[in-house]
Amino acid sequence: MAFRHTIKLEQAEKIWDWLQNRGGIAVWHSINLSNLGRTWTTPVLDEEGNLVKKPTWEADSVPAEVILNPDDILVSKDQEVKRFHVAVRVSGNGLMLKCKPGSSNRILRAVSKAGDGAYHEFDYWTQEAVIMAPVDRFSLTEWYQYFQSPKEVDDAQANRS
Repeated sequence: MAFRHTIKLEQAEKIWDWLQNRGGIAVWHSINLSNLGRTWTTPVLDEEGNLVKKPTWEADSVPAEVILNPDDILVSKDQEVKRFHVAVRVSGNGLMLKCKPGSSNRILRAVSKAGDGAYHEFDYWTQEAVIMAPVDRFSLTEWYQYFQSPKEVDDAQANRS
């Protein structure tokens, strides 16, 4: 099955709610040349039922796509596989940290070695690259069936008592 969008496990409950109650999800792509490849996910509709505006100045003026079907969304349960210190420099405007070329290459190699779906995050407190990789993946529908439905059944049984 081909998935149109991947989310982290911690986002699943919010994304499910948006699909059920907020008109689906909108996926926005970055137009900022310093942040190409970045995406943001929002509900299609705000709480009053109006179309959501772009989430940041970096996002394109319209969503790249709107997803309505939970089977089009892949939920990824990720874990940390490696962590290491990286050398950084302050960007020209002084507002952003950037990895030095050697550190960038080290991150790219570590992500590649970690396998399909791996990525990195930056721990600003420790100035470390954190390599993350999926340990399990399933559709959002499967997440709902296996992770949410039993909870709802348990809650309903508790309320009957």
